[in-house]
Amino acid sequence: MAKVDRRIPKTKDAIHKALVELMTEKDFDNITINDISERANINRGTLYLHYSDKYDLLNKTIEYHLGNMLHLCVVANPENEGLDVLQSLLPVFQYFDENFLFYSSMLTNKGVTCFHDQLMQVIINKLYERMEKGVMNQEFDREVLVQFMASAYVGAVEWWIKNNRPNPPEFMAQQVKNIFESSHLFSHN
Repeated sequence: MAKVDRRIPKTKDAIHKALVELMTEKDFDNITINDISERANINRGTLYLHYSDKYDLLNKTIEYHLGNMLHLCVVANPENEGLDVLQSLLPVFQYFDENFLFYSSMLTNKGVTCFHDQLMQVIINKLYERMEKGVMNQEFDREVLVQFMASAYVGAVEWWIKNNRPNPPEFMAQQVKNIFESSHLFSHN
């Protein structure tokens, strides 16, 4: 088996961190490869070894964080039974809290309008999975229900992040869970 250079993950972490930090200071469109390289304390060539351009870096950074978020949904309920959408709310809100700089940058930076849509799509896909397992209330139109729930959830997350997390993750998770449960959007088996 080929030995992996342990410097590579550290370098990639430094590059991702540099991008997110820079996005708190200026719009993505105004960030250059030089800016990222200088902030990460690497040369441009090293950055190009791992990413084709700043857009590739942005996409890989988004994929990484959304992938981690999805992983938390699975870890919250490894048997994938019951209301895992609701059970995963707390670890996901905690993840948003721990990665506040990333999510606030993605949701507020004018140069990254695609993030909202990507976050919505991840939530929509997860809801469709749950619907296939019969967890969602079948009285409602499938498309309307999924769009409504995804919009409500992403809207709550955006409000929370953009307002600098006025409530702890536990409070937010419980509130969202209570709202979804009280609205009878989930079937009660």
